[in-house]
Amino acid sequence: MFNRESAIRLLLRRPGALRSWVARWTVLVLGGTGAGFLVWSGVIHLMLWSDGYKDISVIGPLFLVQGIASIVIAVAIVAFRWLVLLAAGAVAGVATAVGLLLSVNVGLFGYTETLSVPYAELSLAVEFTAAFVLLIAACVLALAGTVRAAGRPSPVPSRI
Repeated sequence: MFNRESAIRLLLRRPGALRSWVARWTVLVLGGTGAGFLVWSGVIHLMLWSDGYKDISVIGPLFLVQGIASIVIAVAIVAFRWLVLLAAGAVAGVATAVGLLLSVNVGLFGYTETLSVPYAELSLAVEFTAAFVLLIAACVLALAGTVRAAGRPSPVPSRI
């Protein structure tokens, strides 16, 4: 049965709960890699903000918020390794890339961007890579088998 407690337990699942050491290490490596890409995206946005985007109405503050939020999410992913943080990092990567694509194709908050500006294509690659890597980590963490609770007998006899 899926209730509130089990949903919270799932969202706060960490790699240590996984039965397979391969799955644990996969989540740890992919989570760290995705966090690194989020930091890279945040740094790009903070550099662009300081190089003049801060003067653009609405877009400037969004660049500042994105830069700070990406770095905070990345640090939280590395520190806590919760499923919900991996998913949040993936969403942040996709949302940032989609924001740029919207700005290029239809405009965003009255501002139209082009992919020929510095860091635009790099930013898209970094953000989609972060999202993809973190999504894979989240899927492994959500779908891999967990360690049996203490006190339950193992289905396989063990030697002591």
